[in-house]
Amino acid sequence: MVTLGMNGPYVLEDREVSRQVNRTSPGNYGLGYIKEDGSFVVQFVGRSDYDVNNRLQSWVSSGYKYFKYSYASHAKAAFDKECCTYHDFGANEKLDNKSHPERAAGTRWKCPVCGK
Repeated sequence: MVTLGMNGPYVLEDREVSRQVNRTSPGNYGLGYIKEDGSFVVQFVGRSDYDVNNRLQSWVSSGYKYFKYSYASHAKAAFDKECCTYHDFGANEKLDNKSHPERAAGTRWKCPVCGK
């Protein structure tokens, strides 16, 4: 079974994001909902190269109800994890993500899964 390997799920609200994601750091997140059996369903995966809290705050009024997150040691690690979770959870065929994760401006990073 594929997992996000992230903390949560938590309710996607300003206060809850700030309470749970309490340091400025690159990181990753998954957005989705919780099924009746209590399992988290991933609908969207993303990252922040600088501040995952700030990025999650921008999703608060998006319609997604829950989030999971993890910190990353640096921006490249966040990119690699976003790519892996994107592919693990069905890419744009099963996720709401419209396209493959983009590398940070000015970098030549390649996806560790497909090489994009």
